[in-house]
Amino acid sequence: MSGLVEEGRAKVNLTLRVVGRRTDGYHDLESVVAFADCADKLTLTPGPELSLKMIGPLATACGEVSDNLVLKAARLLGEVVPGMKTGAFVLDKLLPVAAGIGGGSADAAAALRLLARLNDLSLDDERMQEVALEVGADVPVCLASRACDMTGVGDKLLPLSPPKMPSVLVNPRVPVATKDVFAALGLRHGELRVGVADVMTEASSWPEEGGSLEEWVEALASGTNDLEEPAMRIEPVIGKVITALNATNGAWLARMSGSGATCFALYENTAEAGRAADKIRSEYPSWWVHAGTLS
Repeated sequence: MSGLVEEGRAKVNLTLRVVGRRTDGYHDLESVVAFADCADKLTLTPGPELSLKMIGPLATACGEVSDNLVLKAARLLGEVVPGMKTGAFVLDKLLPVAAGIGGGSADAAAALRLLARLNDLSLDDERMQEVALEVGADVPVCLASRACDMTGVGDKLLPLSPPKMPSVLVNPRVPVATKDVFAALGLRHGELRVGVADVMTEASSWPEEGGSLEEWVEALASGTNDLEEPAMRIEPVIGKVITALNATNGAWLARMSGSGATCFALYENTAEAGRAADKIRSEYPSWWVHAGTLS
């Protein structure tokens, strides 16, 4: 059998509200998530032993192979699926690491989808969902890789239907650890920032299927990313990225994704997004820049 291939698409948090910190230390969130048309590529060649090889321009930034979430996801799934077939994974790493776009989570989700194909498992299989959440809070949403409103600790997903959103993603090639950003937010165990009723209202207020790009941008602009300010305290360059995006012609909304340092801007059309990306590349040649669409 030849290799099976899946993409690990970049996840973008268009909004992110931190509801509070639970008594177990995890944070409850409410976030509108979309996926970009840039991705890592993961290949699985069936075989007798589980292994992972990393290639690509950003492979060296991934750290130890043994710690990679692709292997963690495969091992955890193997513990609950008797006789599970595995093989050799090859990860072509193209997305920035520790960048707030769920690269590692997207890779783990891609591994689960590959293993599901190889073992005739449904993505709705309870074991698949449980393993996804155990690997990481962003893995369940990356498993589906479709726009949704994500609440709880990443376990509750409400599908959304935004139009394709022309966008530019920019990362200054500075890694930001999620745990450090949440630490800078400084919530105590059991402390709430937002009422649950407020979250329910927010989750039901997004445009319905067929909503225009303008309606979506207006709704998103009324939101926020609660991690933006603490992330900027850790890496002030994030503010510089947002300023650079806002300085491009036609930028409707610029904001940080996830825990940073990747930021995005939304535009009326792909031509404007492309020109904005060219401008930022010329002014900041060391930054990672991608022009495309979110959906």
